[in-house]
Amino acid sequence: MGIEGPFWRAIAVFRVASLAYAALLVLRAGGYARPAVAWAVVGVMAAWTVVTLVPRPAARRGPLLAADLVVTAGCLLATPYAQSRGDMLAGAIPITATWVAGPVLAYGVARGRRAGAVAAAVMSAADLWLRSGNGVDLASIPVNGAVLMFMAGVVVGHVARLAREAEARMRRAARIEAAGRERERLARGIHDSVLQVLALVQRRGAEIGGEAAELGRLAGEQEAALRALVQAPPVVDAPDPAAPPGLRGRLRSPARPRGPLAGEGNSPGPDLTAEREVDLRDLLRPYGTSRVTVSAPATPLPLPAESAREVAAAVGAALDNVVRHCPEDTRAWILAEEDAGAVVVTVRDDGPGIPEGRLEQAAREGRMGVARSIRGRVADLGGRVAITSSRTGTEIELSVPLWADEGNERRS
Repeated sequence: MGIEGPFWRAIAVFRVASLAYAALLVLRAGGYARPAVAWAVVGVMAAWTVVTLVPRPAARRGPLLAADLVVTAGCLLATPYAQSRGDMLAGAIPITATWVAGPVLAYGVARGRRAGAVAAAVMSAADLWLRSGNGVDLASIPVNGAVLMFMAGVVVGHVARLAREAEARMRRAARIEAAGRERERLARGIHDSVLQVLALVQRRGAEIGGEAAELGRLAGEQEAALRALVQAPPVVDAPDPAAPPGLRGRLRSPARPRGPLAGEGNSPGPDLTAEREVDLRDLLRPYGTSRVTVSAPATPLPLPAESAREVAAAVGAALDNVVRHCPEDTRAWILAEEDAGAVVVTVRDDGPGIPEGRLEQAAREGRMGVARSIRGRVADLGGRVAITSSRTGTEIELSVPLWADEGNERRS
């Protein structure tokens, strides 16, 4: 039931109290003009109140909400069969009294403030139709009841939504805390065993020389990568990012071949379409290795899911160029930050740089790696790409708006 439990219990108390109030009004009025009909309507109200109390939280959706609205409107519209026209002209309260607000509150809790407002409109329209059909001057009808129902539906729906969001944040914070504790426990065990062994292999390999030196160098690479992994902040409920084919060769491990991993090109990418918003940091961290340093702020960098995937793919294409065109020992750095309503990702390397006119020549020859894989992706997102190159390295800056103008509004 979660955070909605107290809301549903409050609605149940409201229904029972309103039912008792309606029964008291019928009793004081002597059953109105037709006591049998009046008490029959009260009996239907009592039976339906019991029905709404029985279902489990999962059943308080769809058909039950619609039936609640229909039954309540039916009881309201049955008022003329119990009260005389004189009673209604004298300003008698409909037989349902305040019980009529039950479905408005239920719709607000279950579906939000808009649904609560729609339910209030339906019940208010039924009340106005009932009064106008019995000769009551609409100009003399007080609108306090309709206004209160609208306010109740909107306010309760809004508060219920805020409560659900707060509960989700608390659960996420609890999972992050638990994941952090588990990561710290594993990090201590790894430090006491694997990292120390890799460090020992690196030192001994350097002392022995020859092929052992290469083995030691590889052990050092893996030690640095593993240390970065255990020190990275925990990620909870984030999509599983996968780098584009061809990126993980020399950048992730010098012991692997330069080409893509076996079977990597056939593996499906992450399903980000189900996510409305993704933290870009979670997609960039997997690129970090002993030769690629990823730096990101402590706060999230939210982007629409598709935009985040495209930016990560553009970064992967930039790293792929480092693999293909730079020496073996070239290092790369990825810096992600938020600046003036945009997410800016900078990819820099210490390679020999791009010769002047090389990008234009590649475009003329039909090689569109930078033009399509980097510039094309970012341009489709409404962003820009700036490439600066010299003999000391190349810097590619990708700037993408946090939210596009159409179709990506923040959640209201």
